[in-house]
Amino acid sequence: MRELEYPFDSEDLYTRKKALKRKLLEQLDEKSCLHKKIAILGGSTTRDIKLMLELFLLNYGIKPEFYESEFNQYYQDAMFPNPELEAFAPDIIYLHTTYRNIADFPALSDSPETVQELLDKEYQKYVKMWERLFRVYHCVIIQNNFEYPYYRLLGNKDASDMHGKVNYVTRLNCRFYDYAQSTENFYINDINYLSAQYGLDKWSDPFYWHSYKYALCVPAIPELAFSVAKIIKSLYGRNKKAFVLDLDNTLWGGIVGDDGVENLVLGHETSAGQVYCAFQEYLKEYKALGILLNIDSKNDYVNAVAGLNHPAGVLKPEDFIQIQANWEPKDRNLLQIAKELNLMPDSMVFVDDNPAEREIVREQIPGVAVPELERPEEYAKIIDRSGFFEVTNLSEDDRKRTAMYQENAKRAQEEAAFENYEDYLKALNMKAEIKPFTPVYMARIAQLTNKSNQFNLTTKRYTQPEIEETAANPDYLTFYGKLEDKFGDNGVISVVIGQKKEKALHIDLWIMSCRVLKRDMEYAMMDTVAETCKKQGITEIYGYYYPTAKNGMVKEFYALQGFEKIKEDEQGNTEWHLSLADGYEAKNHVIAVENDL
Repeated sequence: MRELEYPFDSEDLYTRKKALKRKLLEQLDEKSCLHKKIAILGGSTTRDIKLMLELFLLNYGIKPEFYESEFNQYYQDAMFPNPELEAFAPDIIYLHTTYRNIADFPALSDSPETVQELLDKEYQKYVKMWERLFRVYHCVIIQNNFEYPYYRLLGNKDASDMHGKVNYVTRLNCRFYDYAQSTENFYINDINYLSAQYGLDKWSDPFYWHSYKYALCVPAIPELAFSVAKIIKSLYGRNKKAFVLDLDNTLWGGIVGDDGVENLVLGHETSAGQVYCAFQEYLKEYKALGILLNIDSKNDYVNAVAGLNHPAGVLKPEDFIQIQANWEPKDRNLLQIAKELNLMPDSMVFVDDNPAEREIVREQIPGVAVPELERPEEYAKIIDRSGFFEVTNLSEDDRKRTAMYQENAKRAQEEAAFENYEDYLKALNMKAEIKPFTPVYMARIAQLTNKSNQFNLTTKRYTQPEIEETAANPDYLTFYGKLEDKFGDNGVISVVIGQKKEKALHIDLWIMSCRVLKRDMEYAMMDTVAETCKKQGITEIYGYYYPTAKNGMVKEFYALQGFEKIKEDEQGNTEWHLSLADGYEAKNHVIAVENDL
């Protein structure tokens, strides 16, 4: 919904919040949306925070249910038995505490030892809360850091003197960051940055505290809620995955086909040229996060590549996975890029200076993110604050993603040289590791369960705590699959979870990354699942398929694995059965598998 895209109009959101919620619920696809329980434990009034957070989450396809603590009861709810919260069983707990909730600040007469004791006491109060919440609720925790105070008694020295409130808040924040670095499933909502971005004087306007007990001004609440929503949508795989970039007047000033490479506005000789260089530098940093860069330009291909080879350019042709430079409509090119990458079009961010092109793509391909760009100086700011690629977990697979897709291009080139597809697969020299979940891969497994949409038979999503609980439960069989070949290591690309019931295994989850489609990895996984079942005396396997707008490609997956369809309802949900009593014939003949059988 355009109204909820950055930059949004806070006053408009408040005015139309009921109408917007109604429209979002009407548009929501119940089959593909996620239902999540979120507990807000606040140290100040949180009513409007909940209302705004609900709008942003619905816009991300997440339907929230809320528990909201009474005013300033966050500590009591966290530290003492709470039957209502326990029955609620939250998926996420959001601790909305602020500068207003810091119990004690140093006095000017305090010794260094006293200041340190105060700091330790305040920090330990939060650690005890976090540890108890993890122990009781086994869920994700999102915790605000602290904004700076709205006055500085010591002036500039407030930042450097141990008695200053600014200094104290900074040190306390750093302790929070250290905890976040060492603790899984714990995330910081950076209101220290948000308040600076918004303007501390406005953010901390005392009027709202004294009148309504809001720790921030009411107009800033959508900014806060948007920030929390970005963390949540990232946790549940609602991030975008790739840029689709225009060239002329987007990555450089001018039109390469008309002006020539030598006359493009790019480089450090002029202020305008510096702006485009800075934007290219910003985009290139995304490669380290595993975000794929692609080109969609109305240009002759030769001219496009010549522009990308500009001596002052930061981005070069080899930085891009797909370069679609032709005279086709840009929406068609974007769809072709998505097809080549085996990604859904709605995982793309289309960046183009031309409002007409933006509107065409927006209208023709629903779900594609199309940020509104005006001045080149603000391109990076708009994209950055939109939070398309909010980072909650950064795996080694993420860092290597661009290289993995480039290796896929090499595989496609090699495939063209073979007349027989099985001969091609054998020539890849594929090796797979298929084993039960192990701690070293828990974060990646959780990430994969939330990112995979096309090859996901039941569309279930798991947080890391849920993955860890499942792995430790003897009633479940778990499998991860890694795949490598002569071109490179694809990392963990498949996950299977099955629940044991007597002598049957019911497959709750089967997912696979689309970048390894058609390499028989699904057969290698099935062979290992079947053999593991036989060793444990399991003679029946049941599989389930729940259709969504995105997973039609696996509708007949179980039929290909030799299962028999035994049930189908009006919505297209199907149940499948495979008997192992009469033996099982392995289907993988091209991948060398290492497992624990």
